[in-house]
Amino acid sequence: MKQLAIVLTEGFADWECAPLMGTAKGHLGIECVVASPSGAGVTSMGGLATIPAVAVEDLDPIEFAGVVICGGTSWGAGRAPVLDNVLWDFRDKNRLVAGICAGTLSLAKAGLLNSVDHTSNSRGFLETVPCYRGEAQYRDVAYAVTCDAIVTAPGTAPMTFMAEILRALGHGSPELDAYLCALAAEHA
Repeated sequence: MKQLAIVLTEGFADWECAPLMGTAKGHLGIECVVASPSGAGVTSMGGLATIPAVAVEDLDPIEFAGVVICGGTSWGAGRAPVLDNVLWDFRDKNRLVAGICAGTLSLAKAGLLNSVDHTSNSRGFLETVPCYRGEAQYRDVAYAVTCDAIVTAPGTAPMTFMAEILRALGHGSPELDAYLCALAAEHA
């Protein structure tokens, strides 16, 4: 069974990874393993208390198909963990690396967005990261972007984030496309 590491921090955004986790496990049998800094319990913006299975520092890319960084309040509040080594370990092992909303800041800080097409909440949001040099590759779109096994999305796009990750893991299908259309129908 494939495993996907989901990194949550204190104040994580409930809605950003929930569609991915529910669909991956419920429909595709992909085990979503929750990780946090030091393996400590974290509480979402909405008050959902979560007990992670593993410390993010202990993630081994050999055991996972990819790592997903959820956004939330810690990323911009000076409490964000430094994930550079973890993200590069996954990248060096040709694993998927994904970030949504403020979680994209960790990818920018690691230098992973400097040479691939990507998106986030806005270009200016990423430009707050001093070492970010990916301005030319930034795509100002309202949906998730995939490039070279890196998936990024604004916080308002959890459904396309889910779909792009599942496609990148080899689970693209007409059924996934139909599911995405059904989920988006309320916004039409």
